[in-house]
Amino acid sequence: MTPTARAPKPECDIAIIGGGVMGLSIAYQLGKRGVSDVVILERGYLAEGASGRNGGGVRMQWSSEENILLMRESIELCRSFAQDVGINIWLRQGGYLFLARSERERAQMERNIALQNRCGVPTEMISADEARAIVPELNTTGIACAAYNPHDGVVFPWPFLWGYAREAMRSGAELHLFTDVTAIDQASSGFVLHTSKGKLRAKRVLNAAGAWSPAVARLVGVELPNRPHRHEILSTEPLKPFLKPMVSLLSSGLYFSQSMRGEIVTGISVDDVDDGSVKLGARLQFLTKLAREITSVMPRLSEVKVLRQWAGPYDVSPDGHPILGEPENIPGFYLCCGFVGHGFMMAPIIGQIYAEHLVRGTNHEVFRRCRLSRFVEGVTEPEQMILG
Repeated sequence: MTPTARAPKPECDIAIIGGGVMGLSIAYQLGKRGVSDVVILERGYLAEGASGRNGGGVRMQWSSEENILLMRESIELCRSFAQDVGINIWLRQGGYLFLARSERERAQMERNIALQNRCGVPTEMISADEARAIVPELNTTGIACAAYNPHDGVVFPWPFLWGYAREAMRSGAELHLFTDVTAIDQASSGFVLHTSKGKLRAKRVLNAAGAWSPAVARLVGVELPNRPHRHEILSTEPLKPFLKPMVSLLSSGLYFSQSMRGEIVTGISVDDVDDGSVKLGARLQFLTKLAREITSVMPRLSEVKVLRQWAGPYDVSPDGHPILGEPENIPGFYLCCGFVGHGFMMAPIIGQIYAEHLVRGTNHEVFRRCRLSRFVEGVTEPEQMILG
């Protein structure tokens, strides 16, 4: 099954705007529940956006109970993905090792670990020496302590999209690449979408356009508070395998892991101009900052060769939590955006929860917590672990 080059069919039950991992996961789960009248509209090629540009980390180590519990379920779905979907995502559960430099970070880590343990996640606080026992190449000078959960891991992002897309199309969904949505009219029986390939009438519309979701929402008169933020990553020449966990430095947000082919895949956020636009260009500023941070904790990487550097768009909400459900006064228009850097890892469980909501009207608690109106109501609780 391949994406179609023809115009979308004239009518459908659900139109999904955004062919990234979130939109495809929801389409896949809808198909499993017998909903095949779905059209997915992607503005570029498959894996063009954040889903194809991330570091592949999947972890249960978060600072909020909702994210911990969601990710515990999501990782279980990742474990069965190859069998369920028939494609290998190269899941490697080597753990996540978070490093803390200051007493403030130690206190934050202690709070996070206590909450994770109450949620059934076996994260442990360990000493710098114990961290070096897990990764002997670490320079732990100035490291106060570390947090380690051996069940966290890394996957290869692209097979996620390929698998979800293939199975969604097998269930009857249409996937249209290089198809822009330029206008949306509200109609008595739903919506009329004006696309670069013609009109599409849909009873319901799901906005899963990631960093482009505010622009899509404006087409129906909704202003969203999430903003795009450029996040940059690089990959090195392959080295003999030596690094099992994903390592992350709390002080700077640096993270790095080793792929199955031996490359070091590493990223870090750098300040950027916030003008509301999506920026994907790579910068020397990123390379300079990353080199300084990564060699401080792993000196052996000081002479490694960089093969490729790229950028992807974080979709940043004000509190670090997603925006889900229908905005007030626009029934049938659904939001699934604002995931910052963890939409990829949450896509398996969010797809399942959202499909249940669309098919059966099931209202999971996450819809109440992540409603758009919380920002006006002032009931937000920021997520502290927005990194790696």
